[in-house]
Amino acid sequence: MNRFYAVIAVVAIALVALAASTFTVRETERAIKLELGEVVRGDYEPGLHFKIPFYQSVYKFDSRILTMDAAPDRVLTSEKKNLIVDAFVKWKIVDTVRFFESTGGNEERARSRLHEFVKNQLYDEFGKRTIHEVVSGERVEIMNTVQSVVDGKAADLGINIMDVRIKKVELPEGVRQSVFQRMEKERNAVAQRFRAEGREEAQRIRAEAQREVQEILAEAYRKSQEIRGEGDAKSANIYAKAYKRDPEFYSFYRSLTAYEKSFDGGRDALVLQPDSEFFDYFGNAQGRSREDGGE
Repeated sequence: MNRFYAVIAVVAIALVALAASTFTVRETERAIKLELGEVVRGDYEPGLHFKIPFYQSVYKFDSRILTMDAAPDRVLTSEKKNLIVDAFVKWKIVDTVRFFESTGGNEERARSRLHEFVKNQLYDEFGKRTIHEVVSGERVEIMNTVQSVVDGKAADLGINIMDVRIKKVELPEGVRQSVFQRMEKERNAVAQRFRAEGREEAQRIRAEAQREVQEILAEAYRKSQEIRGEGDAKSANIYAKAYKRDPEFYSFYRSLTAYEKSFDGGRDALVLQPDSEFFDYFGNAQGRSREDGGE
């Protein structure tokens, strides 16, 4: 019975020793081995590896792309204007030995160092530019420059900077309202200018339209006068031809027309000489035959 327990104890000790002598590196990890605090091997591949228990120790690091997203920083532009800049950094541990020696294997310490690098470089880049340049067209150039400079500094930490992005650039709360008011006044001034230009253009269009209307009316009147003149000429020609064919009938027709116009106004009295030619066809069945000798 004692022998059975002894075997169990030996097996348990062996299992503990085996467990203490092995370590596993996952696909998402990288590892280094230390002997009494000194690195003896780095960058273990994923899989099962061995170590001397209690004499050797292992540190593991995340091999994936990590994110450093610190609190927004206040920076100054070349105009000495304050801006609040919110940026993040994508980084990766590429040299585990150097990373351990420079940061003690502490990711939070590495993030703090990266934040200082990024903040200082943002100060430099924003300090060279105006607010308009930062907002309108040079943000990509700023990010590329910051990434390049920070990547060079982070190499001493065994870190590779994959990307730097500026998420947001805004004014401090204290001056934001005054800036908005100034922008509103500028926009109102532009709107007033556009309205004035619109009114001026409308007046010009109206004046042009009125001028065209007057020209069209004048041309229409001229043509109407020409047509009326041609009509009057044709009418006179027709009257002349009719008179030549039958002068007596033409005189009779003209007299009837004169009678109609004379009495058309409601007047009931005319003062004329009794022998006036106006009454040649009035009450005389023979008309102008008196001129030829009739009573």
